[in-house]
Amino acid sequence: MSATATQLDVRTADERRFQRVPVILHGRYMLPDRTEHVGATVDISPGGLRMRGPNRGAINDRVVAYLDTIGRVEGKIARQTEDGFAMTISGTARRRDKLASQLTWLANRGELGLPEDRRHERLVPKNPLARLITQSGAEMMVRLIDVSLSGAAFTSDQYFENGDAIFLNQTPARIVRMFPHGVACEFTRPPAPDAFDV
Repeated sequence: MSATATQLDVRTADERRFQRVPVILHGRYMLPDRTEHVGATVDISPGGLRMRGPNRGAINDRVVAYLDTIGRVEGKIARQTEDGFAMTISGTARRRDKLASQLTWLANRGELGLPEDRRHERLVPKNPLARLITQSGAEMMVRLIDVSLSGAAFTSDQYFENGDAIFLNQTPARIVRMFPHGVACEFTRPPAPDAFDV
């Protein structure tokens, strides 16, 4: 058997071993010409991901992506899609194991409907005021209703769309639900210990 055929067999087995998780992670990616572009994943596994973005690059282009929750990943463009590209993810076995754990957490979080599940105790903060920054860069103060390790609820007259990216006291989050006079968000990264005074 040729080396090429062996490599193909290994790669095919490797791709089968990793299950793609349909999850949207926002971030940016850099192409070989050092231009950076805003993008979001469509699905991801420890071995590769599919990205939506304004520049599809070229087959075999090296890509470095910085994604919410999981951080930096790099690899090569394997194919172009209608609205972006699919890329491999290179890295050590340890890095892939870590990524697999992160993706498991993301998949379970979605199935459990966080922040509505009660895995994490919700607390009323001593200081209910929090600084919110929208994805357009607008800043406002909001009043927290409650907060947990996985998300928060706050009062606001501002209208948000589900999926809108925000920062709440410097903690990245996504809007998951609007309710009368309030908003629920899900943290995309655990908050720092001193982010909220609970």
